[in-house]
Amino acid sequence: MSKDDVQKRSIDTIRVLAMDAVQKANAGHPGTAMALAPLAYLLYTKVMRHSPSDPDWQDRDRFVLSAGHACILQYAALHLTGYNLSLEELKRFRQWQSITPGHPEHFLTPGVETTTGPLGQGFANGVGFAMAERFLAERYNRPHSKIVDHRVYCICSDGDLMEGVSNEAASLAGQNGLAKLVYFYDDNRITIDGTTSLSFSVEDRGKRFEAQGWHVQHVENSESLEEYEAAIDAAHQVEDRPSLIVVHSHIAYPAPHAMDTAKAHGAPLGEDEVRATKEILGFDPDAHFAVDDAVYEHMNMTQRGIELEQEWKGRFERWSAEYPALRQDWGQVHTGRMRPGWEPPVFEAGDDMASRDAGKQVMQSLMRYTPTMVGGSADLVESTKTEFVGGGTFSATHAGRNIAFGIREHAMGSIVNGIALHGGMVKPYGATFMQFSDYMRPAVRLAALAHVEDIWVWTHDSVALGEDGPTHQPVEHYAALRAIPNLWFIRPADANETSWAWKVALERQGGPVALSLSRQKITTLDRSEVAAASGLERGAYTLWESSDAPDLILIATGSEVGLALEAGRKIAGENGTSVRVVSMPCWELFELQTAEYRDEVLPPDVKARLSIEPGVALGWKQWVGDNGDTLALDRFGASAPGNEVLERLGFNLDNVIARASALLERVA
Repeated sequence: MSKDDVQKRSIDTIRVLAMDAVQKANAGHPGTAMALAPLAYLLYTKVMRHSPSDPDWQDRDRFVLSAGHACILQYAALHLTGYNLSLEELKRFRQWQSITPGHPEHFLTPGVETTTGPLGQGFANGVGFAMAERFLAERYNRPHSKIVDHRVYCICSDGDLMEGVSNEAASLAGQNGLAKLVYFYDDNRITIDGTTSLSFSVEDRGKRFEAQGWHVQHVENSESLEEYEAAIDAAHQVEDRPSLIVVHSHIAYPAPHAMDTAKAHGAPLGEDEVRATKEILGFDPDAHFAVDDAVYEHMNMTQRGIELEQEWKGRFERWSAEYPALRQDWGQVHTGRMRPGWEPPVFEAGDDMASRDAGKQVMQSLMRYTPTMVGGSADLVESTKTEFVGGGTFSATHAGRNIAFGIREHAMGSIVNGIALHGGMVKPYGATFMQFSDYMRPAVRLAALAHVEDIWVWTHDSVALGEDGPTHQPVEHYAALRAIPNLWFIRPADANETSWAWKVALERQGGPVALSLSRQKITTLDRSEVAAASGLERGAYTLWESSDAPDLILIATGSEVGLALEAGRKIAGENGTSVRVVSMPCWELFELQTAEYRDEVLPPDVKARLSIEPGVALGWKQWVGDNGDTLALDRFGASAPGNEVLERLGFNLDNVIARASALLERVA
């Protein structure tokens, strides 16, 4: 075949594989994959620096398919360019235990950088990738010696741009001049319900991005490799802002009946349409998953990837010799772990300190042990106390450690995911009030699903925040967050538990950790009288007991542990009841302990168990049992000083004692 012939055959092979895979699965999204086959071909064979034999090569370009429903496009490109993704896996598209699921999963498929599907998430992840690249480049690159120098390419759709998270992320990307971003917006004018004229036709999307500080171009002919190449080359020349290339494509091109129809978006084309399209493309209509040897030879990028990686390794070795201290730092940072030597700070007993203030001190203590840890808050640094003092601010001119996310909780969550997935970092963090975790929940869920190692710091974690009232007071949030699989939710009891909570968060591998911290002051417990705060590492532990054979167990989390301890001591002192007080900062960690340890802390034969937590009761039955009781809050809060709110809602000494006494009588 001539060069032009093999290029065309390669592009059309991507289309055929997309049609066949979706048809065989009887589910999927063939239209976008068919329309953007030329773009995928160009990115994977000519534009991107990547290495199929080493998908995790550190200086590779990152590709994000924010339009994750079109994943068969990426799977076909990965297969044809030499990644460890067989043709058999394309035939098993969307099937049980395949590595070609219905939306991309980064932990499952070689060459997939991030889990996408919920629209807009990948768009914001890409911004996180670019921030990580900028930060590492500024830290490690030297004049005439660049070892961090890669771009982020992303394909996004109408749906991505409709979702608010993409608007938040685009605004922040423009604000920070992230020139390594090259995004392709597939403007195919189609939605599931029909066409974009129904809901997305008034605004000029290109002008929107220009207003947000992006460089914008248009590709009118989505079949023209030359137009694509010219636009990409122009984007590469822009050094002060991100780039958006608007692609005016035809969904399901060149299917004779399905092209430019909503039907082609999310359903198989049907056997007759597939056959007709294959005939148009010059393929045998009776052949399935057909790939010519010439296409495999032409598209295989394994050797090219090895050469790119070897060239980079040569630069890296020269850099290492010239900057040995930086090389040593690089090696430690890329372990993903803290530098050795850090110990959780110890706070003085009796000090009244909000756990958010304790968290601030912990962050400063670990700052030099986590030199590439970055993050920030949703315009709430003064309230969440989450800042690396002296770490600088991330901006268009300086990649400092403190990111000013602005009031963009959803984008913050998704960008933090991208920073973590980029690699070469200790865990990034994001912070806001706990009530606003609702605004970022989709990103938190995806972090848990994709095993992303983030830290979330959510302060003002109860009705005790007071006067701002019920709109700002979390009530259902503990239960809602605990319901997310693979998310560790930690609500520390005092300053010293906060230290250990940070230790757990920094050391966790395989998923995110959320720290639930108080606005109000909490008395730091005297650990000479109660168990060590290191018990937090096991999720729950016996804090104090009047005897090792309890009649009553009080279980509490966070700021209510002190209340439980006061009540337990008074009950034991007044009537001789044997009382145990359990601090239970993290259900998920406790569930990971052995059955023997769990039974040791919560003996099965002790029926009188009372939980104390100012949130909905949902879930506590697991720990208090059928005969136990919960002091919970199955209502919204109120606007008043925090102590008064707690008092009036029953989180006071007298009510705890009364509830415990009634429980003891009931189970006697």
